[in-house]
Amino acid sequence: MDDITLARGLHILGVVVWIGGVSMVTTVILPAVRRFKNPEERVAFFEAVENRFAWQARFTTLLTGLSGFYMMYTLDLWERYTSSSYFWIHMMTAVWVIFTLVLFVLEPLFLHKWFHRRATTNPEGTFRIVQTLHWVLLTVSLVTVFVSLLGAHGTQF
Repeated sequence: MDDITLARGLHILGVVVWIGGVSMVTTVILPAVRRFKNPEERVAFFEAVENRFAWQARFTTLLTGLSGFYMMYTLDLWERYTSSSYFWIHMMTAVWVIFTLVLFVLEPLFLHKWFHRRATTNPEGTFRIVQTLHWVLLTVSLVTVFVSLLGAHGTQF
């Protein structure tokens, strides 16, 4: 096995665990948490699950970013950023940047505090916002995975 095959395998594994986790939070955990009767339980449970998943998401986004950068650098594929037929690489990079900013910058700096403060005063509205944002991120991520898979396997757009 060569280094590019290993990097590609790690890249795909990272995406599967990362986006699979986002899917689980979006389609299973958030709807279940919104059914909790007690708002304090709702907030405590969601924060516990999200905190545990955040570390997994941080690790897998880091793994995905490093392996993607390694492949771009080693194979000298930077010119693909100048071609619209490789728009899927732009999409992968944009999704990675958004999640990296949220997980490593926005969440630790203020999103966690914002969520806790707002969920204590308006749990229903807060969870509606959180679930909507998760659905947007999941949809964009799944579309990106789909077109990236097609593009990486030779589909000409």
